Amino acid sequence: MTTAPWRDPALPATARVDDLLARMTLEEKTAQLYGVWVGAATDGDGVAPLQREMTSDYDWDELITHGLGQLTRSFGTAPVDPELGAQALARAQRRIAAAGRFGIPAVAHEECLAGFTAWGATAYPVPLAWGASFDPGLVEEMARRIGADLRSAGVHQGLAPVLDVVRDPRWGRVEETIGEDPYLVGTIGTAYVRGLESAGVVATLKHFAGYASSVGARNLAPVRAGVREFADVTLPPFEMALREGGARSVMAAYNETDGVPASADPRLLTELLRDDWEFTGTVVADYFGIGFLETLHRVAGSPAQAAHAALEAGIDVELPTLKCYGKPLVEAVRAGEIPETLVDRAARRVLLQKAELGLLDEDWTPEPTERIDLDSPANRTLARQLAEESVVLLDNPDGVLPLPPEARIAVVGPRAADALAMLGCYSFPSHVGTHHPEVPMGIEIPTVLESLRAELPDAKVTFAEGCDVSDPDTSGFEEAVARASEADVCVAVLGDRAGLFGRGTSGEGCDVADLQLPGAQADLLDALVSTGVPVVLVLLTGRPYALGRWQGQLGAVVQAFFPGEEGGPAVAGVLSGRVNPSGRLPVSVPHAPGGQPWTYLQPPLGLADEVSNLDPTPLYPFGHGRSYTTFAWEPAESRELERELEIDTDGSYDLTLTVRNTGARTGTEVVQLYLHDPVASVTRPDVRLIAYQRLELPPGESTRLTFHFHADLSAFTDRSGRRVVEPGALELRLGVSSAEVRHTTRLNLTGPIRVLGTDRRLVCETEVRADE
Repeated sequence: MTTAPWRDPALPATARVDDLLARMTLEEKTAQLYGVWVGAATDGDGVAPLQREMTSDYDWDELITHGLGQLTRSFGTAPVDPELGAQALARAQRRIAAAGRFGIPAVAHEECLAGFTAWGATAYPVPLAWGASFDPGLVEEMARRIGADLRSAGVHQGLAPVLDVVRDPRWGRVEETIGEDPYLVGTIGTAYVRGLESAGVVATLKHFAGYASSVGARNLAPVRAGVREFADVTLPPFEMALREGGARSVMAAYNETDGVPASADPRLLTELLRDDWEFTGTVVADYFGIGFLETLHRVAGSPAQAAHAALEAGIDVELPTLKCYGKPLVEAVRAGEIPETLVDRAARRVLLQKAELGLLDEDWTPEPTERIDLDSPANRTLARQLAEESVVLLDNPDGVLPLPPEARIAVVGPRAADALAMLGCYSFPSHVGTHHPEVPMGIEIPTVLESLRAELPDAKVTFAEGCDVSDPDTSGFEEAVARASEADVCVAVLGDRAGLFGRGTSGEGCDVADLQLPGAQADLLDALVSTGVPVVLVLLTGRPYALGRWQGQLGAVVQAFFPGEEGGPAVAGVLSGRVNPSGRLPVSVPHAPGGQPWTYLQPPLGLADEVSNLDPTPLYPFGHGRSYTTFAWEPAESRELERELEIDTDGSYDLTLTVRNTGARTGTEVVQLYLHDPVASVTRPDVRLIAYQRLELPPGESTRLTFHFHADLSAFTDRSGRRVVEPGALELRLGVSSAEVRHTTRLNLTGPIRVLGTDRRLVCETEVRADE
């Protein structure tokens, strides 16, 4: 039997795909360009925007005779036992392969924003918590485990990470982002990509690009970001994740920027992504994004016109199901309205990726090769570690924390005894499970109340809910105040309920008008403070909320961003002192609920001044977080800090610091390096993060940390649109947050203006070694 060249794994993938494409009909090529969403609901509440309106009926058996590009969310649409789900997916793949002339299976994709979004899978902390950890290595390990779980179930592509940079914390999807700084988002996101790709799963960067910059923080609203904001804030995380992480897929965003929808923007999806950045993977549509060109953006008059615009821009795959890339596309090509070369271009990219995944090989098999365990003990251990590292101690002025082991503790609040308080909107129990109340949650999720009782078995712990998350009813206040009045300390557990499209206080489509705590929770906190009993505020949220109303009135403040299935024990560990908090804020915490939108990346006119009565200065700045121990910092070359150092505009400088734990217990310091550019040809943020490093030290121990700064890290987009390094003064500021600087080094860049290309340095390398 002679094997066709496209089946021969010994040949280059390009040669195999060239041979295959030459054999395929137009219908077979277009079939590779769309996914099918089996079991998607066409009535009731959905899990994607306008799902009911955009989901079409089709004849499955007839459809797969031409082949199929993707299978959408076999595990993430309804509760299914993982073992049975994997077997069902394998059977579907066998049917797809048997139905078509070439026997090519589909790429199966799933959401994996905070773990594999499947029933019974580990629910890890949300991305905002990854940002709070400042720990790329741990995030990479988590992503590697997520990838292994996806592969074990027969899934090839994961729709993560989200690399949107927070521009307005009122936006509902803040919980899905890593933070408000592009360097933090880029480095943590790149680590996630490395982990997922190392497991053989295609990482999909989203949402490309500008989605988080929506006007008024409304989901799917227009974006009016300027050219330099787009280039210097929005795009760098994507470039880093492609160049440094090796991501093989990108998802086009829903938004329009300056009147051009991302899904119909060839300058973004082809000229920048492919020509400039040399990306060779696949571009997929966000769910229904191609159809939205007709129905929402109104830049296309029919599904065929939407298909033409998207294909021409550079979108290779229509997700989650076919609407534009099926019959409308075929008919338009036959009529000469759309060049078949656009279909060939997209099909080539899809088939090249299938070749990489082994889906064109004769020995391909879809059946699982080992037992599937999506919530293994190792997963849970990792989820616990990441949750512990992500909890931020915002304040502890009087040493109320750690809690005494035999204290009388009143636990109050609507988030204290609810397991869902730990989860973001893309964790399976919140995303899908709430539509199936008859089905068990599938994983064990200890609440804060349960965890605190287990953590402090000798304490007397009472509980009162006080109020609902979002309901304004205050009838439960009396009991809550009574419990607090009887206690030595009150732990108020407040925050968000994750949901979708207005069904929660945080999550996709759950945008807010201001940053006041939802419902009656602010009034409940007032009532608890009025008792005179020390109140420890614990926040389980998907975004920062304004806390200036209680400044100086709280015994302590603990922030956790949806910390996942092990979040309860992690928070309880911080409260008891078993865990020394090491999280740092990936987003600023404002004083007042209406003082936004604001992030710390502000030029001079964005800071407090005498010409406006509105002070945007945050209560707790980006990078802030406290510990139960103390640290001393000693610059290795303190004499050099007193004078200005000169380096070339293509030069480098090593900044070395000794960090010593001066406290009585092991702790972790997060050293942050910021850049201040006093004078530039365009306005620049007053400070911006360019490096960071976690350092865990036992009492009395010290370590030497070196940041290898290169002038490329000072680059920005000038008035002509070039990315440049300009000569002149710079300051390197070592701080424990963006607002608390410990040491400053002054540099003077000399030489000509340098115009940078895509080979520029994106990351500031760090070196940690034992103190000599």
